[in-house]
Amino acid sequence: MTTPQEKTPGPASDNRRMLGKLAVVILLMFGFGYALVPMYKAICEITGINFLTKIDDDAAEFAKNTQVDASRTIKIVFDANIHGPWRFRPVQTSMEVNPGELATITYEIANQQDREMVGQAIPSYAPMAAGQYFKKIECFCFTQQDLKARETRQFPVVFVVDPKLPKEVTTITLSYTFFEVAGRTAAGKDAAAGAGAGGV
Repeated sequence: MTTPQEKTPGPASDNRRMLGKLAVVILLMFGFGYALVPMYKAICEITGINFLTKIDDDAAEFAKNTQVDASRTIKIVFDANIHGPWRFRPVQTSMEVNPGELATITYEIANQQDREMVGQAIPSYAPMAAGQYFKKIECFCFTQQDLKARETRQFPVVFVVDPKLPKEVTTITLSYTFFEVAGRTAAGKDAAAGAGAGGV
């Protein structure tokens, strides 16, 4: 028997608890993404090579042969994060696409230093499982980008969402983190070239 002092949790209490759990999951997801960046950066600086984002060789052929699902609309949200002295942003923050439809978004990157810099973009997706259905035909994340002092450039991202995307997913967030690859600066490349010439 319930005493007057005891209260049975209601739907509002359950909703607050669920909302709190979802907020924790979202924070952990984005925190994990940020934690990966220093590791990626260290690997790039040590190796000086770009292998962080694999080019999907089959994406272009997939885009040609897949059918557009006009019965569904997916909202794509675009996000940009920076590590270092860059200005980095998408030219638009969102768009709506049909699965199977070829779409293009442009990102702008500005080097705000008086020296050449080399940068690397790392993509991430929310929900994370949506990444396997987000097929990029063209992306500046496939290679490291050299920007001259005070240079501003725009890069297209050409993509298609696989119609096999689960029906419950109606929004995908594509987020890029752009950081400097310190070992690939112009000065670093000149020094490496000089060392190579001296060893011949």
